[in-house]
Order: sequence, then structure tokens, then C-alpha cells
Amino acid sequence: MRFHALLFAAALPLGFAACSGNTGGTTAAATDGQAAPAPAPSSGPTPAAGRPFQTAVIADLDTPWAMDFLPDGRVLVTEKDGRLRLIRPLAGNGSAVMQTMVDGVPSVDSAGQGGLMDVVLHPQFAQNRLVYFSYSEARDGGKNVVLARAELQEPSSGAPRLANVQTLLRGDPVDGNGHYSGRIAFAPDGHLFFTAGDRQKFDPAQDKSLLLGKVLRLTETGQPAPGNPLAEQGFRPEVWSYGHRNLLGIAFDPAGNLWQQEMGPRHGDELNLILPGRNYGWPNVSNGDHYDGRNIPDHAAGDGYEAPKVFWNPAISPAGLMVYSGDMFPAWRNSAFIGGMNTPGLIRVQLNGTDAQKADQWDMDGQRIRDVAQGPDGAVWVLEDGTDGSQGRLLRLTPAAR
Repeated sequence: MRFHALLFAAALPLGFAACSGNTGGTTAAATDGQAAPAPAPSSGPTPAAGRPFQTAVIADLDTPWAMDFLPDGRVLVTEKDGRLRLIRPLAGNGSAVMQTMVDGVPSVDSAGQGGLMDVVLHPQFAQNRLVYFSYSEARDGGKNVVLARAELQEPSSGAPRLANVQTLLRGDPVDGNGHYSGRIAFAPDGHLFFTAGDRQKFDPAQDKSLLLGKVLRLTETGQPAPGNPLAEQGFRPEVWSYGHRNLLGIAFDPAGNLWQQEMGPRHGDELNLILPGRNYGWPNVSNGDHYDGRNIPDHAAGDGYEAPKVFWNPAISPAGLMVYSGDMFPAWRNSAFIGGMNTPGLIRVQLNGTDAQKADQWDMDGQRIRDVAQGPDGAVWVLEDGTDGSQGRLLRLTPAAR
């Protein structure tokens, strides 16, 4: 529900969060499914010199991967090893959160880059309670990415759970534990977009018969969307665009343009405007090179491939993508925010229609940023990947005090 965040009637209360800094240890969560208060770090948000925002620590989690917001302001957060947490920030004491483990998550294969990955609410979640999520599994002698959905049930007693889990799509099973991708976005017209990485297999990103290295356009039930542009050329009917590597962020801007970021090889990370039927070139072209030093031809005019709108060399190792549309940071409207797994940590790119330009980069105290999202009140939320005594903090960014 990231695209629909500002439609929420309920907003998160201000002033509930604790200071940034190493909290040392995990946030408490009840093992019996009942919500438990987290230990409080110290007092209010902490500003950082040279950054236009102050940072508040909401929780310290265990290898978090992605998040989305419920209409009442609670946050669903996935963790790599297969846990799904439901977190409620509390107003009044300036420090505590309540969190609960969600039952019913399918078994995941968390080796390497695998695990429980993205989570996105259906645009009509308030009516149908549907949650979409992705994960990796071992199956048919290989491993693959899975797109699934379930109903989030919250009984009056006991833990919340994912009920009536449905597998909507399985990627091609291959060996290895890398480049699953698995990012989810709903289009304004209700279609479902899903990213399937190249699984570090290179050439299949250009293979018409495989889903590897592709952006897929589906119905909300996981079927190939009618009118997909490449089916008549012999591609799998789900395919919207191809020639991608490891697609770890996908989002629509307010005008309905689809943006996607992906990790390049050795450098050459990309922000792409995704257009129907286009070939984005991997592994034939890239603004990076192979890890062993072998050259890959750069994108060039007239080469037949769609070039990125922005690329990074040296790499930022992008993870997560959000297009900002809120009121809390009005100067950032129509900006793409990308988490960086290398310093600088948080990257802002200004979008101008179908063009993009690098804007700001902020070091997040040396932390790798795994995901970034806009909260219902317009705050910017980030998930750390977890280093230096923290297993991966959930942070809320608000304007720096003047």
C-alpha cells in the first residue's frame, strides 16, 4: 500500500519515538503472540550535523528486509529468517513501541540472499485485509522466488496471523542463493508489478522463455495481465520489461510513472524508468564491469537498450525505493529515496516527469539501509540492515529542529 499511504485516515502520532544511537539488543516481543512493550532507549529524536532531518529509533529488529503501513499507523516488517512483525508506536511516553509476531508465514529458505522479503498491502486492505509478500523457497531441485498473498486476521485473543495463504507466482527454480529481487508494487489502475532477479545467471535476463531478470505485470490474483507487450514476441505472458539484474526497489510516482532501481555488477547501479516492452540491457551492457575486472560495454545511444536515468559508479548497492509525496518535507515531493548498502546510506534523486537527477546523499552513521518508506503522516522511515551492535533498527526521520 506504499503508493496509497497518504489516503490513510489515521496518522501516526508525533513524539512517540526514542533517540538514535545503539540500543544494544533486540526489541522485546512476546513469544505467546500477545503484544509486549519494548525496552525504551533514552529520550527524544537526535539531530545530526549536516542532515536536514532528525532521527528517532523506533525498534531494533533482527535482519529486517521491508515494511508497509496499516491504515491505523501500525507497521508490518519482514525479517530475513521468516518472521513478520506487527509494530505499534505508542504516543504519550516518547519511547515505547508495542509489537507482535504474526503467525502463518510459510517456511522460507533464508540461505544467502534469500528469506522473507517484501510486504505490501492491497490498495483496498481496509475492506479485504489482503497482504502481499514475497519469499524464497527450495523446490524442484532448485530455489526460486515466490509471490504470495494472505488475509491478515487479528482475533480478539491470540496472535495475529496470515490466513488463507495463496501462492500467486513461482519464479524459475535454479541453483544458488542470490538475486531473488522479489519487490512488489500496485499500479494506480490496480495491476500488480513484481520483480524477478537474474539469480546471478546472467544470460537468462535476455531469455524469452524464463522469468529471470524481468519486471512482471500481473492481475491481483497473480495471472498475466491482459495486454502485456511482449507475449506476441514469444516471451512469457507475465513479462513487462527485461534485461534486468537484481531489482531491489520498484515504485510509482504520483503521475503514474514506474521507477525501478537495481544493483549493477561491479559498480553501475541504476535507477530506471520502466517502460512496456523495453530491454534494459543486462548482461550485454552496463555502466559497471564484472567482478573479475572484465569489461562490459557501457550503455550508448543507439545500442538498442534502454539506458538508466541515473547510474552510480562507484556503487551505492541500492535497496528499497520510495517516491515521496508527503507534507512533512515539502521540498522533497516527487523525489525518489533509495537505501544504500554502501555509504552514504540514504540517497535522494529528484524526479522531473520522466527524467531524474541526483540530489542528496546522507551518511546514516555508517549503517547499511535496507528499505525506505513514507509514513502516513509524511515522515520518512528507514530500515537498517544491521551492524555494529544493532540487528537492524527501524528509524523515523522528521525535519531537523531549527
